[in-house]
Amino acid sequence: MTRPLFAAILAAALSPFAAIAQALPDLDGRDVVVVTENAYPPLQFVDPKTGEQIGWEYDAMNEIAKRLNFDVSYQNTSWDAMIQAVSDGQYDLGMTGITIKEDRKEKVDFSDPYMRSEMFMLVRGDENRFDDAKSFAVFDKGLVGAQAGTTPFYVAVYDVLDGDEANPRIKLFETFGASVQALRTGDVDVVLTDGTAGQGYVDASDGALKLVGAPLGTEDFGFIFPRGSELVAPINAAIAAMRADGTLDALNRKWFLDYKMGE
Repeated sequence: MTRPLFAAILAAALSPFAAIAQALPDLDGRDVVVVTENAYPPLQFVDPKTGEQIGWEYDAMNEIAKRLNFDVSYQNTSWDAMIQAVSDGQYDLGMTGITIKEDRKEKVDFSDPYMRSEMFMLVRGDENRFDDAKSFAVFDKGLVGAQAGTTPFYVAVYDVLDGDEANPRIKLFETFGASVQALRTGDVDVVLTDGTAGQGYVDASDGALKLVGAPLGTEDFGFIFPRGSELVAPINAAIAAMRADGTLDALNRKWFLDYKMGE
């Protein structure tokens, strides 16, 4: 295929999205309160040097607010309280790398996916006792660190171990960051994470951490809203426009390729 022909086909394919971008709703400067956990780099975390809340999701949400003309502010809560708090209407929107799952849709509405990720095993850099899910499963002294009710927790239970949610090999932590710290200090032996966030920890660890094994599945991330929220459609339109014009790809390059946490 010639380059001009390819360009013409690409332009035609993107033209519906261009129309979406031109017709984004105007939310008239309304206030939108977003809740997050700040514990899932590089999606959202606190910069250890400046104390600033930064990350992929902050950049994306700030851009969405700009395009839709709303005033965004941020609050923090723990993961185990977030979905219920959004469901109860305490916040307008939640973001913390939340996997779109059917059972969660009983409590909250999801945006369209803004990112697809694969689950990997995060281990210490000198780990040589196992190198994938199968060898870890038979290493009966190995411990998994996880947050209850998260995708990594359920993958650990059903895809790595024996299907018992009370398996004593799973050690529960309040935050993802706490589970990674436990991994570094030797209190657990593996933490399951999507590859993007895991690679962020690896890059910042100076060899102390690594990812091993094949991906254990894919998951789509979405923002969450109280059921019936009128924000879902405008934000979906903004996500589509940002995907079409390359903004999402630019954020991926910034946070997963160019940015090295801790440097």
